[in-house]
Amino acid sequence: MRSVHPAPAAGTRRGADTHLAVTRRDGRIRVEAVPSVVPGPGELVIAPEVAGLCGTDLQIIRGIRDEPALVLGHEGVGRVVEVGPGVDPRLSPGTRVTVNPTHPRDPSFLLGHLVDGFLQERTLIAATAVEAGLVLPVPAELDVHLAPLLEPLAVAGYALGELARCAPDALLVVGDGTIGHLLVRAASRWLGPGIRTVLAHHRSSGAPGPATLARLDGPADPAGHLDVRMGALPPLPGVRRLAVALATPRTGTLTALDHVLATQPAMVAVDIIGGLPGGARSRLLPGVDLVAVRSATCGGVPSPAHRARVRGPAGTPIEVFGHRGVRDLHLADAAAELVRRPDRYRDVVTHTASLPEAAAIMRQLSAGPDRTVGGRRLVKLGITVAPAGAVSAGTCGPPPTKGSGQ
Repeated sequence: MRSVHPAPAAGTRRGADTHLAVTRRDGRIRVEAVPSVVPGPGELVIAPEVAGLCGTDLQIIRGIRDEPALVLGHEGVGRVVEVGPGVDPRLSPGTRVTVNPTHPRDPSFLLGHLVDGFLQERTLIAATAVEAGLVLPVPAELDVHLAPLLEPLAVAGYALGELARCAPDALLVVGDGTIGHLLVRAASRWLGPGIRTVLAHHRSSGAPGPATLARLDGPADPAGHLDVRMGALPPLPGVRRLAVALATPRTGTLTALDHVLATQPAMVAVDIIGGLPGGARSRLLPGVDLVAVRSATCGGVPSPAHRARVRGPAGTPIEVFGHRGVRDLHLADAAAELVRRPDRYRDVVTHTASLPEAAAIMRQLSAGPDRTVGGRRLVKLGITVAPAGAVSAGTCGPPPTKGSGQ
């Protein structure tokens, strides 16, 4: 586990003032006091209220990804508490905001990966991110307990919008993490109410039998099953134009892509949402640099996403694309969707925790691939960062299961 902490872009230490953070230091995950800073010109400080633990965070704490940030966390909302000279007055103290974690032009800013993120009581946002408009006010009506879903739903909505350009009549989602569950729940919003969906995954327990095609009219259990290591998804019946979204970890993306290419002759488009290992190539798409195709679109630029138009194994044309990060409009669309239909997404946040509880859960999850916490599979962990009673919600419903599962 890398524990080198990058030097902050700016900001000055506030004397002896400190705040609590979940840190990765010397191979250990713990809650500790870290120095607080005063924002410099163009900077601001956010007090995170609720943050999320992402699949990429799990890869970082398990050593699959090598990222330097001392403090993880790129999902959630918080309040602006301090601003430096020159900050837009619309971002005045007290404003509830989210942060777009991916800067489309400045690769040095990647919240929770290259710079310290939301799993702390105070987060400094660099001037380059503020000037680029990456700090966004959120609707007062947004239930902050759904805040961990805001950025991943923006990713899902972005993917669905790109897939919609191919006019599919069915959607196959591979991967049953947060993004996978959000894709099937959001499909009718971006692809139309008549879209048929199937969710395929590699887990052998708790899944239905052979993959079937079903319409999803509300939150539901997965509609299908795919063992991406040993099995193969059968051709989906009655489908003429199949869109595929690969919401897989980087260790499983290439295997899943090959399975889908080999079994789905109706596929017309595939969005590689999950990461890819360096040099990844599909044996069924010779000559296609998948990593380059995915990295060609960052932060929503260009629009539409860069595409590779290829011939699949059956000789039919397929559009292959991917993307890193989202645009502000995707976050705004996701916030509006969560306000409009909160109950459609609420069950995706399966566990909640305080900062100390989150640190304990992260230590448990760092030990291996199992995601069972408190007797339940963890899909999305919502972390209350602000002190008890400090989080206020516009339309706050009952919180999900605590991290203990009780």
